[in-house]
This record gives sequence, C-alpha cells and structure tokens, in this order.
Amino acid sequence: MYDCIVVGGGIVGTSTAYHLAREDVDTLLVDRKDDGRATSAGAGVVSPATVAHDYPDSWFELGADAARYYDALDARLREEAGVETGYGHCDLLTVAIDDDELAPFEAKVEEIRDRQDRLGTPAEGTLEELSPSEATDACPALGDVRRAFRYTDAARLDGQAFTDALYRAATTHGLQVERADAEEIRTDAGGVTGVVVRGDDGTTVYETENVVIAGGAWSSAFASQLGVDVPVDPQRGQIAHLSVDADTANWPIVTAFRDHYIVPQLDGRLIVGATRETESGFDARLTAAGVREVLDEALRVAPGVDDATLADLRVGLRPLSADGVPVLGGVPDVEGAYLATGHGPTGLTIGPYSGKIVAEAIRGVSPSSDLAPFSIERFD
Repeated sequence: MYDCIVVGGGIVGTSTAYHLAREDVDTLLVDRKDDGRATSAGAGVVSPATVAHDYPDSWFELGADAARYYDALDARLREEAGVETGYGHCDLLTVAIDDDELAPFEAKVEEIRDRQDRLGTPAEGTLEELSPSEATDACPALGDVRRAFRYTDAARLDGQAFTDALYRAATTHGLQVERADAEEIRTDAGGVTGVVVRGDDGTTVYETENVVIAGGAWSSAFASQLGVDVPVDPQRGQIAHLSVDADTANWPIVTAFRDHYIVPQLDGRLIVGATRETESGFDARLTAAGVREVLDEALRVAPGVDDATLADLRVGLRPLSADGVPVLGGVPDVEGAYLATGHGPTGLTIGPYSGKIVAEAIRGVSPSSDLAPFSIERFD
C-alpha cells in the first residue's frame, strides 16, 4: 500500500511526487507519457510580475511565491539529481514594434506598477524603460523598436529539463514509478481506497488513501469517478526552436503584445511561440497555420533571426481551466483526493511550487500559500 499515488508525470505531477518522496511519504507516480504533454513542448517564462492578464490578486500572490521558490528548489535539484535543470535568471524585455502596440504598452506599464504598489509582488524586480537603441543592444535581433521596458528579476526555464531533474531527485528519495495508464480512482465510504492501473503486464490495483490528479489536459477524465466537475480543457500551443549563430546566453526574454515570446537558451537556441488554440481538443498536431503564426510573429519582432536554422517544432496541450486559474487542493466529499491541474499557459511559471503546496496539504502541513482561492469548489 502506498501513502499517495500521483497520476500524471508533467512538471506539476512530478513536483508533487518529489516533494512527497523527499519527506519520506511512500509515493507512486503513474504516468503514461501522452503525446502533446505541455511540459515537453513549452518554454518557461518565470516572471509573474509582468503578466498582463486579468487574473485575481490571489494568482499574482501565488506567482510571486512560486518565483521566489525557484532558486532554492533549483539549487537543491542540482545537488540531488546532479544534472542541469534548464533554469536561470535573465532580464525580460517587453517591446512595442507597431503603432497598435503603443497604447497597450502604456497600459501594461501602468498595470504592473499599480500591482507592485498594491501587492509588492515581487519586490525584488525593477522596471525601467529603455531607449530603442538600448533595447537592440540587449537583443541584437530586434527590429525597429518604438518603446521598450526591462524587468530585471525574470528567469527562463526548459520545462522538460527541469522535470527530468525533479524526477531524478525524487527517485533518489524512493519514488516508485509506473509507466502505465491510470484507469480508475477507487473510493469507498467517501474516501480514496486505490487506483486501477493498466500497463503492458495487465491491470493492477494499487491501494492508497491519497491520490493526486495531475493529468494536465487529461485531468477531467476522472471527474465522474470523484463526483465533481473538473472544467479543464486542452489548449494547443505550437512552438519553434531556432538555432542562431550568436551567443544568446545574455540575451533577455522578449515579449510583445500578441501573446508570443522569444526565450533564449544557453546553447544558441531561441524558443519562439506560442499559439493559444482553445478549440483544439486533444489534437496534438503541428499545423501549417500554427507554425506560420509562430514564425511570422518571431520575425515581426526580431527580423534578425530570418537566417536562423529551424531546429525543431513542438506542440503541447495546455490544461486550461474555465477561468484560467489553477485548480489546487482537495476534492469535496472525497477524503484523500486532490487536484493539481488547470495551469494553462502558466504551468512552467508556477507548476513546481503548486506541487510543493499540494504535497504539504497531503502531509497535513499548513501549505506555504493559501489554497482556498484555487479550490475546485469555486466553480459550484
């Protein structure tokens, strides 16, 4: 019998399993490695303070806690797993290129400053406007910049590398893993009793009193078994990796005003994307229109990458909740059932920390951040 079974091996599920195993909780991670998993495709932009979205204040407070936690977690994983994590600090540069971006630029600066004044999240970063020439000095591939600001406390993340580090570290603490399909959550008398898992060797029933549904875009498959609506749907994101003949190690992350980004890596790669296709269903295909959108936007903002090598194309299905905010915490009326899903495009920003606080709740420890605003009960 396991103390807890975590269903789903993306960055959120693996983080949950890691934080449980590290505290000597006997944990099984069940993961079928679906094609289109968001963690494997995405590039992480860890900069919740600069997000321009009508998220509630509780999301920004959670995001600030998550961003602050990354440094400590990263240092621990490098020691425990002995591998590169794909995480590192850098600046974030937001630019207005075309006329229609000038008004949103002003509005975003005002929104960020107002939020920092109200919430102080996070207090570490500074926001400063740059001249067009200063912007192109920071990122030589940029085109004709009209306005630009720099935020100095951002970070970039290779989602798959970080998840691999979490996994390696978790196994050193005794995490058990099944590469299989979790078919059923069994309950009795209002509590979890086990998980039915189908693998290459047939069906196995693993007993447990706690289960975490961290299945990303597939999490709602267990809704009827738990007697609760889980309004999480897939949102397809298509993304491109470009290889450039330049030292990109000190380049900033670049964002503009059409929900795309350019994330530099240490090895001369630029990760550019991504589409946000909310009507995609579970169709994890690259499409001509999606790839064109990604490359067109990258070249609009940074025409200097027109001669870059197209090194890779990826697609992921983000788990997008009905209100865009993660679903974290216990399932009402089912003792021992927990949800950790619904992060949408912010899974790499706050996913590892989400795993930490859900693991704390399972262990009976007061979570480091308040889970109440993220409860599934808000959809009642």
